[in-house]
Amino acid sequence: MNKICILLLLVVFQGFAQTDDEKQMKAIYNAALTQGKAYDWLNYLSNQIGGRLSGSVQAQQAVDYAKAQMDSLGLDRVWLQPVMVPKWVRGTPEFAYIETSPGVTSNVSICALGGSIATSGRGVKANVIEVNGIEELKKLGKEKISGKIVFFNRPMDASQISTFKAYSGCVDQRYSGAAEAGKYEALGVIVRSMNLRQDDYPHTGAMSYGDIAVQERVPAAAISTNGADLLSATLKLNPDTQLFFKLNCKQLDDVKSYNVIGEIKGSTHPEEIMVVGGHLDSWDLGDGSHDDGAGCVQSMEVLRLLKVTGYKPKRTIRVVLFMNEENGLRGGKKYAEIAKSKNENHVFALESDSGGFTPRGFSFDCTEANLARAQSWKSLFEPYLIHLFVKGGSGADIGPLKNDGIVLAGLRPDSQRYFDHHHSENDRFEHVNKRELELGAATMASLVYLFDTYGVIR
Repeated sequence: MNKICILLLLVVFQGFAQTDDEKQMKAIYNAALTQGKAYDWLNYLSNQIGGRLSGSVQAQQAVDYAKAQMDSLGLDRVWLQPVMVPKWVRGTPEFAYIETSPGVTSNVSICALGGSIATSGRGVKANVIEVNGIEELKKLGKEKISGKIVFFNRPMDASQISTFKAYSGCVDQRYSGAAEAGKYEALGVIVRSMNLRQDDYPHTGAMSYGDIAVQERVPAAAISTNGADLLSATLKLNPDTQLFFKLNCKQLDDVKSYNVIGEIKGSTHPEEIMVVGGHLDSWDLGDGSHDDGAGCVQSMEVLRLLKVTGYKPKRTIRVVLFMNEENGLRGGKKYAEIAKSKNENHVFALESDSGGFTPRGFSFDCTEANLARAQSWKSLFEPYLIHLFVKGGSGADIGPLKNDGIVLAGLRPDSQRYFDHHHSENDRFEHVNKRELELGAATMASLVYLFDTYGVIR
């Protein structure tokens, strides 16, 4: 057979293969949009259970509910993977006010940062020193900071098109601000919420004291963007302005919780494992619909969509709902630890942890060869308006699985509204669009199907 005939046969074969891919993806999207389950699952998770802070009763209820739903899907195996998680409780609602002169006050919205110590029963009241970031503390020194409340007021950079880049550009003040300010004998820390919108919702999030002794730690809270602007403007008019705030949070002993796992066994390469997942825990403000109830129900939906479309995976496809991403990453670390101890061969992992908004594509942490393979499928996704196939991050929970051979991927929805809701009371089911959520699940299922069909380049 001459070379021209061989090339023609290859072209014909590739045409048939692409047609099969188009048909399977069409079936996946049709099933997601006309008979999807993700929105109903999220409705229950959000409205019947609510916020699912690690170690809480609600977190355990979410574990039980997710396992029951996976059991109903007829998977080959469903199980709970124990993991010890931190238990931090917020206590009674926080309170704060700005005082410009004795008795002249304006209330502002705050919330404790996750992991903060409480204030004393009488709260903290002191003069305020405003800074634009951690680096300014050294310039000011102990003389100007001691006995005051440090107010970190660096905003997210609105000029960034990627809101996650804007977030990463200032989140250090939330995570490490209290530890750094405490070194200069500050009495407490107030941090501008990680939010691009002007509103009255304070946004919580994880913070760390590092190895600082408990008795030397200072309380830390987030203030809403409106509150931050009011405090900043007031300080400019009256540098002697004081702030009062009271927190009632507490760190308790670790408790047992679980990762929830379900899988379909591979038909030809069962030893090769593909993971799709999100984190089941959330903060206690709001109901955690976007962060990350959406990712959990989308991941469960991936397996259901493959089943209802009649697809038989070649490789073992496993959904993992991780516990404790928000304030410890214990679930992701435990899963990777056990996978390593069992010598499991993970070849692919996909995480959804950027909200249930319109999917735009994926970012990949992998070799150039596997990135090129994923990019070769762009034309299959174009009818669904999916266009982003770039090298970048994947997801916090699947990060511990990283090795030279695995493909790590992250679903990348439109991010412009995400930080309106992230870690706040505003993260509620009413802000999730059913069709956008379903499109995300179908997009994830399609990528899983393609990598299962064609494999990972080693």
